[in-house]
Formats: sequence, structure tokens, C-alpha cells
Amino acid sequence: MEKRKELIVSAIENGTVIDHIPADKVFEVVRILGLEKSDNPIYFGMNLESKKYGTKGLIKITNRYFEADDINKIALAAPIATLIEIKDFEVVKKQTVQIPDEVEHIVKCFNPNCITNKENEVPTKFKVLKDAEGKIRLRCHYCEKFTTKDNMEFL
Repeated sequence: MEKRKELIVSAIENGTVIDHIPADKVFEVVRILGLEKSDNPIYFGMNLESKKYGTKGLIKITNRYFEADDINKIALAAPIATLIEIKDFEVVKKQTVQIPDEVEHIVKCFNPNCITNKENEVPTKFKVLKDAEGKIRLRCHYCEKFTTKDNMEFL
């Protein structure tokens, strides 16, 4: 008798699958998207086998589709993630997230003296940069300080 080597997870009728999340970023993606507050069924897995990346994470969210700000959050936290939109059990759209050139209103400035941390009416705005190693850094539009993945706080 041959042993089964796959984990079977229920298909979703409508919603989004976020695939190829770095295994250690699954809970961060759940948190920044506010999925812990969702009433819809959510499936997630981490440390799943991936031929391309070794291991990966996966999140399936029933009856939820993401707008640009949420997709930008996913891209900053998990730049290799793939979004798959499902309607009537069929894939209708599949895309790899794209790291934006700029982000507004989604990340807090690391500098406590930045005007965005002193004045509630001033929205955050950053230029998104990649260093030689491909690591993401955000340069604040106002104070020009850099926020890195290590100190990135999502709003």
C-alpha cells in the first residue's frame, strides 16, 4: 500500500489564497491584515514543503478579496507571496505581489520625532528602496529616516 504524501485542505468557493509566504511570516501577515478579527473561515499552514523555496506558508481566506493597501502590506511583509483569487471554486486571478515604489498610510515612521508621529493629521509616506542584498528599506518623505523590516510597524 502506498503512503499518501499530500495534505488535503478544503477548497474555498470564494475568496483569496495567499501562497508562497515565507514560513516565518505567516502570523505577521495574519496580524497586519487583521484576519484574527474575521468571522469568515481561514485556513493557514506554515513550514509546508515547497519545491521552489524549501518551505513556505499559506493562508486561505473565505469571502475576502484585498485592495491595494492590503496587497502593499503583504508585499512588504512577504515579497515573494502569490495572491490567488477564487470565485465559484475556480481561479480567476493569480498574481505575484509587487513591491510598490511608494507607500502611504500603511506603515508607521520609525523616528519618534517625525511629524507623522507628532501630528495625527499628517499621513505617513515612504519611498520604498531595496539595498544590494534585496532587503527592503523605507525612507520617510518627511524626516528622511529609514525604516527597515526589523522595525517596521504596520498601521
